[in-house]
Amino acid sequence: MEKSKESKSKKQSFKGIKSSGLVILACLVIAVALFHYVFGNPANFINNDPNNHPLDGNLLGTIYKGGIIVPIIQTLLLTVLSLSVERYFAIKAAQGKGKLVKFVEDIKLNLTKGDITAASQVCDKQRGSVANVVGSALIKYAEVEKDSSLSKEQQILAIQKEVEEATALELPMLSQNLAIIATITTLGTLMGLLGTVIGMIRSFAALAGAGGTDSIALSQGISEALINTAFGIATGALAVISYNYFTSKIDSITFTIDEVGFSLVQTFAASHK
Repeated sequence: MEKSKESKSKKQSFKGIKSSGLVILACLVIAVALFHYVFGNPANFINNDPNNHPLDGNLLGTIYKGGIIVPIIQTLLLTVLSLSVERYFAIKAAQGKGKLVKFVEDIKLNLTKGDITAASQVCDKQRGSVANVVGSALIKYAEVEKDSSLSKEQQILAIQKEVEEATALELPMLSQNLAIIATITTLGTLMGLLGTVIGMIRSFAALAGAGGTDSIALSQGISEALINTAFGIATGALAVISYNYFTSKIDSITFTIDEVGFSLVQTFAASHK
């Protein structure tokens, strides 16, 4: 009965998107569509020609002049935004329904009273990855308590092992897709730098052109350099903020699990002499 209830609560928890490749592909399609049909809209340019200068003050047309690197950086930017939203809901589900601080306090209070059943009910109400780990440990707590064939040290080790195994099953899901965000922290900036170099090459080529300076090519090269620099830095900065934010959340969850696990062991050791 307890196992079915536990599996039911796990099914209701949002574990995140496993097919991150599909997310990146979808972001690429959206980025290319935006580049051609929104930024490259003829209405953004002089004489409705994307080969001309953008209209005065038209930001969309200016972004379009950033060149082919723009949709690549936009793909990275959209990927960071998408996976950040996905990680937010996944970690929110892992924390459970109530506040973790209150959850820990309730568990400790029930453990102090020696009421394992009440502590298990708190886990069933909280749900999420933290409650799943604590719930598994509480079940093991009750099992070893009834097993008189084990020594006290063996009973404590069994509880500690259960906490470690349950944690090993739950925590990897929390850091899922964070490796992609971490990669984009560097890749976004590098793509921006690549776009800058390409834009500067185009600018110098326009300056070196025979028969005078090609003002359109020169301005396009400068736009390409500046737009890609801005997009690349913004993407890298957003990825860094996102990665550090979710890493701190995961560390907080890990600390909570360790704290409750330690309380479980201490309570068992104190009440079984």
